[in-house]
Amino acid sequence: MRTLVLNAGYEPLAVVSFKRALVLVMNEKATVVEHTETDPVWGTSRSYERPAVIILTRYVRVPGGRRVPVTRRGVLRRDGMRCAYCGKAASTIDHVLPRSRGGADSWENLVACCLRCNNVKGDRTPQEMGWELRFAPHPPRGAQWTVRGTERTDPRWEPYLALAA
Repeated sequence: MRTLVLNAGYEPLAVVSFKRALVLVMNEKATVVEHTETDPVWGTSRSYERPAVIILTRYVRVPGGRRVPVTRRGVLRRDGMRCAYCGKAASTIDHVLPRSRGGADSWENLVACCLRCNNVKGDRTPQEMGWELRFAPHPPRGAQWTVRGTERTDPRWEPYLALAA
C-alpha cells in the first residue's frame, strides 16, 4: 500500500510506503487527508487508519524546480508512441534539428518517430523535407512526470494529482 505525500500547498511531492506515512503522521509532521477505511493498521494498544493521502504540516521548498531528464522512453511516452511526422506507431526517436547540425538532446528537439520516417528524413530538417510536425515538442508537465511512483495511481489520488497538472 502506497501513500501520496502532498506539500503544505497541496502539490504532490512523493509517493511513500504507508509505514513511512504513518510515522510522519504520528510525529505530527503530516495529517491524513484520505484514508482506507476497510484496512486499518493494528498497533499494540490501538488501531490507526491507513493513510492514502497525507499533507505535510510545514511547507517544504523543492530546490530549483523539478526538471524531468530526457530519455528515449520519456520521449516515446510523451508523444503517445506516435510518429510526429506521419502519426503511425513510433519505435524510435528523431532529432528535429539533426545532431550533426548542432541539434541538442532536449525535450524541444526530440520527437517520437517511426522507423520509415526516421530513415527517409536522415540528416535533414523537416523544412528541407517539406514535412510538418504534428505538434510542437515541449518538456512534459504534470505530477505524473515529476513525482516518482504516480504511474500506478490510487483512485483517491486523482483529485490531488489533477491540481498539479
